[in-house]
Amino acid sequence: MVPRAVVWLSYGVSSSYVLADAIDKGKKAGEVQNPEAGRSARVTVAVVDTFVWQALASVVIPGFTINRVCAASLYVLGTATRWPLSVRKWTTTTLGLLTIPVIIHPIDRSVDFLLDSSLRKFYPSVGKPSSS
Repeated sequence: MVPRAVVWLSYGVSSSYVLADAIDKGKKAGEVQNPEAGRSARVTVAVVDTFVWQALASVVIPGFTINRVCAASLYVLGTATRWPLSVRKWTTTTLGLLTIPVIIHPIDRSVDFLLDSSLRKFYPSVGKPSSS
């Protein structure tokens, strides 16, 4: 419904947010006074974790999901109705926007699970209580 350049601009804005949040979390992690944890390790973990989490949960997965919902709904509307193309496109856009509140929490939980099961296992244990 908008020029392709606007779509790419929105991804640029989203990606800028992801980067800014990762930098902010890194700065905050660097300010924490913790004698048993290395500052550079805390900062690195904060930046990497925030960047990967936000990139997946805020940009990549929602963008892909909404794109596929829109593509599927446009296809279904094209085969199941005789609506004009402009009506089908606006309906598809509306369905894509209505999808957002439904997918937020499942995506967030899934990304947490994915990172807990993969990347977070490789983080140093700095700042974490020992299991002994």
